[in-house]
Amino acid sequence: MPRVFVQGSPADHYPRFAPEAGRGAVRRITEVGEEVLHKPCRDVTEFGPDLAALIDDMFLTMYVAEGAGLAANQVGVDLRLFVYDCPDDDGVRHVGHIVNPVLESAPVGRRLIDEGEGCLSVPGAVMAVPRPERAVVRGQDKDGRPLVVEGTGYFARCLAHETDHTNGYIYLDRLSKREKKDALRQMADRRDEVFARRSANAAALSA
Repeated sequence: MPRVFVQGSPADHYPRFAPEAGRGAVRRITEVGEEVLHKPCRDVTEFGPDLAALIDDMFLTMYVAEGAGLAANQVGVDLRLFVYDCPDDDGVRHVGHIVNPVLESAPVGRRLIDEGEGCLSVPGAVMAVPRPERAVVRGQDKDGRPLVVEGTGYFARCLAHETDHTNGYIYLDRLSKREKKDALRQMADRRDEVFARRSANAAALSA
């Protein structure tokens, strides 16, 4: 079994950070309550250097924030797009980007896994969220070519979470009112610590 999949295809080896990050600039990450996170994003219709540059920035921003995935609206851009660098439950690494993602509906009766989930736009909070154990996302790459990515376990959770972002949902929307209050309380308690770590990471990655 290959240990790395890039854009859904096996790779013999891959660097610690996606090469895109080396060309990117760090962007501010939006937070819960900002309008761009709470409405469906626009389809990407123009493929070219501007889109590629956005993907570069998103990869670097994701690494600085120690995330497994990042959607465009999390850097304030109203487009259906996300990047990811995420392991599955077998330790296989998955790296790539998906433009105009569509998550296939889980079959009726498919078992949901209730595990901890966080979000870079809800810094510091982790809550249990039920998600299907397998996910399939269809979309395009940065050049407009058709793309299908599938994952299991933690990577399936990442694919579903990031596709939710492009549809205007954050994981708090899947929680009860009481659970949402708990998450926001965690965020208030840990936000400063999270931002200090992001600043340190930004300095280290730019050195």
